[in-house]
Amino acid sequence: MKGTPTADSSRKALSYSKFYAGKVGFAPKVPVRSLEDFSIWYTPGVAAVSKAIEADPELSFEYTGRWNTIAVVTDGTRVLGLGNIGPEGALPVMEGKALIYNFLGGVNAMPLPVKVKSQDELISFVSALEPSMGGVNLEDIESPKCFEVLERLRGEMKIPVWHDDQQGTAGVTLAALYNALELTGRKLRGSRIVLFGAGAANVAAERLLVQAGADPKDITVLDSKGILHPEREDIDQLMLKNRWKYDIAIRTNGDRRTGGLKEALKGADALVAAAGQGPKMIKPDEISVMNRRAIAFFLANPVPEMLPDAAKKGGAEIVATGRSDYPNQVNNSLLFPAVFRGALDVRAKTITDAMVIEAAKELAAFAREKGISDHQILPTMVQWAVYPRVAAKVGQAAIRGGVARKKLSAAESLHTATAVIEHSRRVMSALRKSGVILDPPE
Repeated sequence: MKGTPTADSSRKALSYSKFYAGKVGFAPKVPVRSLEDFSIWYTPGVAAVSKAIEADPELSFEYTGRWNTIAVVTDGTRVLGLGNIGPEGALPVMEGKALIYNFLGGVNAMPLPVKVKSQDELISFVSALEPSMGGVNLEDIESPKCFEVLERLRGEMKIPVWHDDQQGTAGVTLAALYNALELTGRKLRGSRIVLFGAGAANVAAERLLVQAGADPKDITVLDSKGILHPEREDIDQLMLKNRWKYDIAIRTNGDRRTGGLKEALKGADALVAAAGQGPKMIKPDEISVMNRRAIAFFLANPVPEMLPDAAKKGGAEIVATGRSDYPNQVNNSLLFPAVFRGALDVRAKTITDAMVIEAAKELAAFAREKGISDHQILPTMVQWAVYPRVAAKVGQAAIRGGVARKKLSAAESLHTATAVIEHSRRVMSALRKSGVILDPPE
């Protein structure tokens, strides 16, 4: 690892983290010019604001920062390639997420890793946050617990609750597939797609692909024991312990394939791997049984299930990973800042699959406008214009779906998202120019 880009990033991350002592902070939004201002922002003036909100709680979105504040919550049980490292270990990751939310989406995100003993405790904690938040981003929660937590909170809360490892990964995967399929002369409907791994990412991806138009019979999903199908010997156990995986086993794999990855990949058009750390989890001879002009995504971080060069040798034409140092980065960061920007701007009560599909379509459309190729199927994180565009589409989908408290026109959605995101970037620029944010040490 020494001397590699990964090793260099790790060294800098440790050094910079100690230097800055945190990636995000809180700063006032209002002026304090004299002692009199405290009587406006706090007592006695604040009582008038509190009374108004007591009479109409929806005014909390107008009179406080709730409209643009979310919590990034984890129990630290399954952190990006690191596993169960606990809430303290997860805190740096949640801070990084909060930074991306702020810089790319203009969203005030609060990192909140929590020490809880049970699924019910986690649900109770998140539910109790509702009066102070505009939304909640769940993160790095082990499977299958993450499915139940998301499902129950979406049913109970009247603000968006989003699990990025599920909805974010599924959304950006769909966007990447739209363009990869176009480049190889295919459509979503009619393409044979293999999902390797049946955790948070691919369980959500299967659902979103079907919602977007894929035929579930053309989708094959594998977990650590092989292909999911109705006659598998553990199917009754799945029905009791993991109903999400059970449902997939029943409705997918129309030709009832059995076996492992090679059997699943025979004659497949696309592979989406979200199974675990590589780089030799998948072999070139397994890729070689796919159809001509094959598509292969390897999404594990920091080490993909298979390295791109090996996949190309196996016959894949379009290869993507979750990393920025390889072509075609398929990363949630392209989606989640914009999805929440759009949801918050219209005061959405939830984030529906239709909203995520609209985000994926716009992300793919933006890339096509810039020009797609086998090594560039999605925008990059520094193509700032994509975020307000995706946000506007999300907001409009929320309005059409009847889950928005606030009605904006398409033009108003785009203007609002652009203004909020640009303000956040201007704040960062001003803080750097003034020396409040220092450059990192050499």
